[in-house]
Amino acid sequence: MNTRSLSFRLVTWYAGVLTVVFVMLGALTFISLRHYLEANVLDNQARRARQIAATLVARAGRDSESGIGTQVENLYSPESNDRFIRITRADGTVVYASGLPRSESFDPAQVPVLGTGRSLAAARKVAAGGASLLIATVPAAAADATTYHVEVGTSAAPVEATLRRLLLMLAVGLPFTVSMAVAGGFMLVRRALDPVERIAHKAEEITQHNLSERLPLVQSGDELERLSVSLNHMISRLQAAIDGSKQFVADASHELRTPLTVMRGELESLAQESGLARETRETLGSVLEEVERLAEIVDSLFALSRLEAGEAAAQWQRFDLAGLAGITAEQMSLLATDKNVSVACDSTRGVMVEGDPARLKQVIVNLLDNAIKYTPAGGRVRLTVRREQGFAVLEVADDGIGIPPEALPHVFKRFFRVDGSRSREQGGAGLGLAIVKAICSAHGADIEVSSTPGRGSTFRLRQPLAEAALRA
Repeated sequence: MNTRSLSFRLVTWYAGVLTVVFVMLGALTFISLRHYLEANVLDNQARRARQIAATLVARAGRDSESGIGTQVENLYSPESNDRFIRITRADGTVVYASGLPRSESFDPAQVPVLGTGRSLAAARKVAAGGASLLIATVPAAAADATTYHVEVGTSAAPVEATLRRLLLMLAVGLPFTVSMAVAGGFMLVRRALDPVERIAHKAEEITQHNLSERLPLVQSGDELERLSVSLNHMISRLQAAIDGSKQFVADASHELRTPLTVMRGELESLAQESGLARETRETLGSVLEEVERLAEIVDSLFALSRLEAGEAAAQWQRFDLAGLAGITAEQMSLLATDKNVSVACDSTRGVMVEGDPARLKQVIVNLLDNAIKYTPAGGRVRLTVRREQGFAVLEVADDGIGIPPEALPHVFKRFFRVDGSRSREQGGAGLGLAIVKAICSAHGADIEVSSTPGRGSTFRLRQPLAEAALRA
């Protein structure tokens, strides 16, 4: 997972904020519920304490204190009801204290005695024998003006049990809720970023050969829509600039062909005149070579411009690529013989493809010409054609000087030469492989190269078979 991606950061931030909110909400719910439950229990104990103070203590006096305990036992049965009741005189003397409750949930003897001199009602939570009690205290005045404190309490265990169940629910439900929310947030983020993914995917497909296509327009009225519109405008400007550049190259190469032909004819006529000095004749020969080389460059540029304009698709037909390769290899054998290089053709007949035979023959000629040109005397060039998983595969391999690894990504670029000085001596202008690449692109074929310096190079062309193309 890419931790630096926008979707990961959004989901992480969303999950963190959501977790904090849920934890704070759970803590607030827990505190509020505890306060409510304890306040409710204390309120009940306070009402019971006021009832005892009004009905029992108010009618008693110092002389009849001993009867208060009996009345409390008869009316309220604190031990049976798991309650704590204690009546204390203002000077701290305990008049009555209930005994151990039936559930033994707390020890009444360990409940701290209320301090003397208190006259106000109070509610508190105290510890007694490892348990907690919720006790309400109310003052009471007897008939003889003696002041008493009535304490009524009960165990806090039911409240704590309820709170523990709430904590368990929060501990189980919080991760589940956060997980579900994060999953939903992830889906929302993916859905929100899906238009960006489509835009990026479409942008990867757009090249100089299909600049007429546009990115999908996101009808959202926000920044994504403005981004799509801006990128489409940029592609339109790029298309106009590239079309203008291609048109200039096409027009220039077309216009240059006529004056170069005239110059070549004039130079050839001039070189054939008698009486020319030897130096002049050599100079004319050198100029004529450069004119020939310039004419080849112009012809190559003109061919490239026609290929980019879709000229190759107009001449498509179904033919046998293996047969074309065999004929071309025989025609190139004379050039190989002059350099003492052998050319072997191994092909399977019936490798049917669709395309322009003349252009694909140009591909084979250029690849064989390069292989022969850069293979030393006594070397060998191998041309093979075969079927492979619905594709026609054409390979041209040699055992020549090879191509350096750093130059492999650039060999199909225009005017790129691995060794400029050597290529110039051999007449290369760096356009042969660019034309090969353009013809392959026009035919929906892929071409790749692998090479080891000093051991040779292999150019591999893969084009869909005619049957596969018809089914598609």
